[in-house]
Amino acid sequence: MATDSNKASTKSAFIAIIGVPNVGKSTLINRIIGKKVSIVSNKPQTTRNRVMGVKTEGETQLVFLDTPGAHRPRTRLGEFMIKSINEAVSGVDAAVLVTQVSGQISPEERSLLKQCKAQRIPVILAINKIDKVSNKPAILEAIDQWRNEFDFSAIIPISALNGDGVDELVSELNKFAVESPHFFPDDVVSDQPERIIASELIREKMLHLLKDEVPHGVAVVIENIGERQSGDRVIMDIEAIIYCERETHKGIIIGKNGSMLKEIGTLARLEMEEFFGAKVNLKCWVKVKEDWRNRVGLIQSFGYKL
Repeated sequence: MATDSNKASTKSAFIAIIGVPNVGKSTLINRIIGKKVSIVSNKPQTTRNRVMGVKTEGETQLVFLDTPGAHRPRTRLGEFMIKSINEAVSGVDAAVLVTQVSGQISPEERSLLKQCKAQRIPVILAINKIDKVSNKPAILEAIDQWRNEFDFSAIIPISALNGDGVDELVSELNKFAVESPHFFPDDVVSDQPERIIASELIREKMLHLLKDEVPHGVAVVIENIGERQSGDRVIMDIEAIIYCERETHKGIIIGKNGSMLKEIGTLARLEMEEFFGAKVNLKCWVKVKEDWRNRVGLIQSFGYKL
């Protein structure tokens, strides 16, 4: 039987995005994918689960794993987050260590590099937030400092926020793709189910709107999600429960006369409608589960698998 020798072979690579909290890992993966697949805030430890984003360009598919920031865990939930980093680094084709110009290399960053070296995973260093560096020679100093720390496949200064250097980073990552079938349909951008996407969008709005100590003690569980037809449009009905650790936090989340909960719900609903391409009817309730971040049964029931 004759074969088409001109047909291009498909290629794939799995890439872990690693780094300490608040260096812009989620912003970077969203920039690469071209759509929000991971929630973003200026608070550390925003990402809890391993989030998968998929970029398919031509015959090459890159599957990105966005991981929680490497930190010293203080709760059982924190231990779960560190475990998810370790699992993400295992078996990938390459890793991107995201850092920023800070003047020093942290013990957590050295630990991440040690893991990659032990598993013989090539690493590209992405020095992020260069748009915020007024002293440009400091970027060159950072490059020299990191070059002495590890044998990186490449060191690329980037701005995940405005896209500077990101195309160059993707071009370098494409070199790790090997001939294989695509693991996801070419139009897929994430493996996250609708329930997880909806819960994370609600949690993102809480991270933006609430005081620092409150959002880290909340979990969002989607109790029900369904679709119905109303005339010529689809309506998604979503019911969510926000769990917090203290009665005082419950009061803050609800706000005076329910004003804060309403604002959280409105902002989350608008973004859900854009993401899902449907009208969303969102209802949220708030419940207290004291110290849930240290209660294994509750952590697992909230979707974090220890």
